[in-house]
Amino acid sequence: MAEPFWRTKTLAEMSRAEWESLCDGCGRCCVLKVEDEETREVFNSSIVCELFDLGNCRCTRYPERIELIEDCVVLDPITVHEYTWLPDSCAYRRLAAGRDLAWWHPLVSGSAETVVEAGISVFGNVVSAAGIHPDDLDEQLADVQESPLVWMDD
Repeated sequence: MAEPFWRTKTLAEMSRAEWESLCDGCGRCCVLKVEDEETREVFNSSIVCELFDLGNCRCTRYPERIELIEDCVVLDPITVHEYTWLPDSCAYRRLAAGRDLAWWHPLVSGSAETVVEAGISVFGNVVSAAGIHPDDLDEQLADVQESPLVWMDD
């Protein structure tokens, strides 16, 4: 049986479809983050982008998200190393660091449910920025450091 593509190709060698399939659908990159200006430490909030579908943990407007959300980040093989705020569980970060995909990743397990079962997904742990009045968003994000959302990583 042939080795899976993520073990035989570098991130840069992958096709667009292979690259996209690495996303495990955890939603952690869609969580709004706050950076401490003094320490440069990044904290996760419990608020996700307004385009995030809470039910299936995917972007509702993925193809045009960059035009719609000013600070949406596009991951690519060249810049993925720069995003140190990506969780250690992120497939892109894992592969860029020479690690394999985790047991719960859908490409390994064969099921999208294992991401939730492993406690990696934001499913059930976040609220949408779409449900927060813009005047209240900064205040809610300011409270992040007192009670950051903690994620389990393997």
